[in-house]
Amino acid sequence: MERHLRNQIERIIDEGQGKAHSVIIQMDTGKEETEELISIASQAIIGRNMFLSARDALPPPAEKLQRTTKASRGRKSRRRRLPDTKSMAEFVATMGFKATRKTIERAARRSLIPLLESDIAKRLVSDRKGARIGHFWSAASAVLELSKDDLARLPKDVPGIRDVFVNRPVTLPPVVRVDPASLPRTVQENKTSAWGVEAVGALATWGAYGAKGSGVKVAVLDTGIDADHPDLQGRITTNDFAEFDSDGNTVDGAAVRDTGRHGTHCCGTVAGGNASGHWIGVAPEVSLAAGVVLPRGRGTDAQILAGMQWAIDRDVDVISMSLGGLSMSPEVLDTYTRMIITANRLGISVVVAIGNEGSQTSGAPGNDYFAFTVGATDAEDRAAGFSGGRTQVINESRYIRSDALPLVYSKPDVSAPGVGVKSAVPRGRYEAWNGTSMATPHVAGAIALLLSATDIRSNVAANERAYLIQDLIMGSVEELGEAGQDHRFGLGRINILKAIGFAKELGY
Repeated sequence: MERHLRNQIERIIDEGQGKAHSVIIQMDTGKEETEELISIASQAIIGRNMFLSARDALPPPAEKLQRTTKASRGRKSRRRRLPDTKSMAEFVATMGFKATRKTIERAARRSLIPLLESDIAKRLVSDRKGARIGHFWSAASAVLELSKDDLARLPKDVPGIRDVFVNRPVTLPPVVRVDPASLPRTVQENKTSAWGVEAVGALATWGAYGAKGSGVKVAVLDTGIDADHPDLQGRITTNDFAEFDSDGNTVDGAAVRDTGRHGTHCCGTVAGGNASGHWIGVAPEVSLAAGVVLPRGRGTDAQILAGMQWAIDRDVDVISMSLGGLSMSPEVLDTYTRMIITANRLGISVVVAIGNEGSQTSGAPGNDYFAFTVGATDAEDRAAGFSGGRTQVINESRYIRSDALPLVYSKPDVSAPGVGVKSAVPRGRYEAWNGTSMATPHVAGAIALLLSATDIRSNVAANERAYLIQDLIMGSVEELGEAGQDHRFGLGRINILKAIGFAKELGY
């Protein structure tokens, strides 16, 4: 542990520029269930690597999952025999987790006390005239700007530090506006809705199940939202809007707005209506929460973590993030892992774009194993040339047993429409854009339809819910590309009508 931390800090000092370094410090919460969950997930990864069909990802029948959960929770011994399954939901059910949101939050907040009350933190607040230290209980992390000397002394001065990460700058993935006249004929002739809404099975789902996302809340963490757009009016309240600064603190008094245009476009694909006579949203009755984590398209890891924490505190059902920091290396850091795990344990799905830099590239947090990562397809179900994807490698992790390392897995998990996607932009306008940013809200909206069409929220334990949702979405895709999961399509392009059909058949 000491060597790992020392190596991290030395690397930050050696590679950093300037006198001070903005870092995200993650604390040790002790031996608890989150650690165990992350460790056993490595075995699920190995199983998924051997998929030959997306249907292998489908969960067991609801009755079996419930029996597994009940039996595991009644078992006194901590030793558990893992199931012969490729379903992540069944893996988690086998663990018999008993921790509640209250106990998870209490342990995390307690772990932050030595850092927040340290001399280093107090001096930082004093020097910056009462500046707040951004901290996030869901990741047991805080953001500090430290000198090289303070950073070097950190492990000695503050007990219980687990990891230190650079608070990296993050920008929006590049997107391209498409001239409507250049769109394929099949897209132009789709007069009822944006082509992606039909392609993922949303129109059919509305008719077959009467489900349009009512009662579900999706958080879109982006540049904001134009709440006055005709297709987004009534989808968000002032209480469900927030903005965050580069240190992860809430910006007081921020008005509901879009600091760019990207956030409004993504919100439109999740929840837009048909004010133009053309349906643009996958789940037009869903409620939105909008967090500004990349004002004017630029931000930091801390801003994104702060937005995720805010969304968790708002009790949303889905977090949608069409963003990421490009990584040219296949290696994955743990910056977002704990936050995503906490969200998943509370039943919240975290949907993230893979990135727009093309094959064999990816970005964080989309490259994190626990993120539900999305690539882009066009109207002919071809992989978009710009869509990212690659084999990822975890060589070093504080959470995964050393005998399971290096851990190799593939991203994205699924793909969705991301070429020539028509949606809302500020000032009541509409534009068609290309990007995995456009694919991601299709998946977030699809999850909202799944939740509104089934009893998953009420009948499935929170610990298992996000994994069950992913199993159903992945297991029901239109299989494209190679047999199993590949770097272009993941397991395939989503089909929410099929996902709901499988869910109903399995008793969910």
